Amino acid sequence: MCGRRIEQEGHHQCTLDLRPLCPLIPKSGEIPTTEFQLEKGHSTMKLLIGILFCTLIMGVTGDSWYSFFKEAVQGASDLWRAYWDMRDANVQNSGRYFRARGNYEAAQRGPGGVWAAKIISNVGEYLQGFLYQIYLGDSYGLEDQVSNRRAEEWGRSGQDPDHFRPAGLPKKY
Repeated sequence: MCGRRIEQEGHHQCTLDLRPLCPLIPKSGEIPTTEFQLEKGHSTMKLLIGILFCTLIMGVTGDSWYSFFKEAVQGASDLWRAYWDMRDANVQNSGRYFRARGNYEAAQRGPGGVWAAKIISNVGEYLQGFLYQIYLGDSYGLEDQVSNRRAEEWGRSGQDPDHFRPAGLPKKY
């Protein structure tokens, strides 16, 4: 299919090389090389970017793109601030409170903040499980995942994050 000669009656003949459009198909008789494998990796990246873009489009409702992006950036900064506050507080069992608080503050920004909170929370959960598996050879506890997800959804729904506040956490948080 790729690299075929196109001939039409009454038109000039030309060779149309479609390989750039078909990066995953090697030429006939060609053994897949490192270059071929790199192209496959680029296709995977394009797929992931496409999925992210589609998620973004579905997250935008009637609001303007500018306000959506502004809310998303502000929501991401809210989650970042909650993460650094959790590290600064260094109080045992405070993770769920800070997850709920970060998601709550991001959701207060609007649809862009909710979108950013969902994406960041899901990516964070995936990375945490992945790192646990690699470094500890153990999977991240299902109970902890469910509890963390519940705290994040609680915050995104607009409910008070103090529901998850542990005893001994200073008032400044």
